[in-house]
Amino acid sequence: MSFLELKNVCKAYGEGKSRSQILSDINLSVDEFEFVAIVGFSGSGKSTLISTIAGLTQPDTGTVSLNGKEIKGPGPDRGVVFQSYSLMPWLTVQGNIALAVDQVFTSEKTEEREARVQKYIDMVGLSHAADRYPTELSGGMCQRVAVARALSMSPDILLLDEPLSALDALTRANLQDEIEQIWREEKKTVILITNDVDEAILLADRIIPLNPGPNATLGPDFKVDLPRPRDRTGVNHDETFKKLRGDITEYLLKVGAEGHTEGGASRMLPNVVPITQQETPPEAYQSAAKSTALRDERYVEFYEVKKIYPTPKGPLTVVDGFDMKIKKGEFISLIGHSGCGKSTVLSMAAGLNDISGGGIVLDQKEVSGAGPDRAVVFQAPSLMPWLTARENVAMGVDRVYPHASGSERTDVVEYYLERVGLGDSMHKLAADLSNGMKQRVGIARAFALSPKLLLLDEPFGMLDSLTRWELQEVLMEVWARTKVTAICVTHDVDEAILLGDRVVMMSNGPNARIGRIMNVDLERPRSRKELLQHPDYYRYREQLLTFLEEYEGGADPDANEETTQSDSTGEAA
Repeated sequence: MSFLELKNVCKAYGEGKSRSQILSDINLSVDEFEFVAIVGFSGSGKSTLISTIAGLTQPDTGTVSLNGKEIKGPGPDRGVVFQSYSLMPWLTVQGNIALAVDQVFTSEKTEEREARVQKYIDMVGLSHAADRYPTELSGGMCQRVAVARALSMSPDILLLDEPLSALDALTRANLQDEIEQIWREEKKTVILITNDVDEAILLADRIIPLNPGPNATLGPDFKVDLPRPRDRTGVNHDETFKKLRGDITEYLLKVGAEGHTEGGASRMLPNVVPITQQETPPEAYQSAAKSTALRDERYVEFYEVKKIYPTPKGPLTVVDGFDMKIKKGEFISLIGHSGCGKSTVLSMAAGLNDISGGGIVLDQKEVSGAGPDRAVVFQAPSLMPWLTARENVAMGVDRVYPHASGSERTDVVEYYLERVGLGDSMHKLAADLSNGMKQRVGIARAFALSPKLLLLDEPFGMLDSLTRWELQEVLMEVWARTKVTAICVTHDVDEAILLGDRVVMMSNGPNARIGRIMNVDLERPRSRKELLQHPDYYRYREQLLTFLEEYEGGADPDANEETTQSDSTGEAA
């Protein structure tokens, strides 16, 4: 008999016509001490599934059994860690964990309970922060508290519901390593819900896709036949890893394509000139430029850009000497750990943040403030919720195309909304759109402005993997038509390679600067499926992962010859 058993589990919400079948005929068997990852996406029913196993939700039909006993409600034999930490803000780290221990181990002496609390505080590396409150902790530290709290109850099974999805890449990688170590030391059965294929492969013995709902069902099992511990850089040389990663990704892309129903574009883009293309560069710049080709080679130029913030302890130099030239029509991926200054560089280029030193030039004109020649897509799209998708895009188009007729401006708006797959949803209020649809509106709005420079600040960071993959394809398809010069800030290695002509790697801050620049010599158009099969893809991936590991501690690029740029328009030496 399996340790965890789900038989014919079904779950629906709502009544009458509004009733929606979330889970349909879920059957799952998990052995004791097995680590199973269920790869799910937004709306697939993954949180309903984990809540059912935890006993927080009861199935409409079917049974869930743990160690031979049917689950009828929550219990201490199941430790749950959610995406949101759910900590008591008025309690310290020690207090939050003690709250769980005191509830479960009522028969133990005070000293025994205190020792139990301290054991798990030490296990997750929070001994130095035991007296801090949640508001004084980083996101990664809060999630460590949640893991320690779940483990402190000595559960038979650990249920992890996307516990790391809200964290930056470095914190996420560190916690992945800790979870794997805890699993080995504590000998726990683990169910991990995740939307990250790499995370699933690094941690699990078995990976099972949860096909998107309604009527969500489990897909085929993928056995992870890789030795432990698994090194996220080293596996790039393992053919088993490459095949498994490709097989899972291909399956998920196929499932996503089958569920995608939005229509394509049919409208033609009118022949109108935006105000940004009518601007005349200053005469001094024109006389200094010897030819159009030379201007295009230095279309965007960052020269010794600095950003210094005042602090109570004195000036803090966040970015120190960011120096780079970008060709017209080039797509740059800007990657680095959280806090390294990527978004600061982008906000200075957008004119939203003052430059402390150096300068930025766009098409022979120095950046001195925000303007319609630069369009920005943020992680959160910042739409007006009371306006429709179409009206949100039209706000910028009306300003940028003042000399176009009303029908021409309408065509511009609707052309880009159709291009991003919102032809059937453009008249919906922004408040009624999913996160993925909102980000599609943000992308359409940015392209509709016909900017000289497109700035993307982790535009897909808040989305699940399947939605992110779809929007990366949308972005590449629309960019291929416009060839707008673009800079995309990301911490996703695969995204950086997929999108960029060059990947610019920043060292950690403070005093962050460019560490390396990698040319991505892959033909366009690109697709994720073709990328995984390209012979050079894993070589590029290893270079980026190695860089991120080397700079984890905030290394100075000048301290290592290999990280010195040979040329700001070419690959590092």
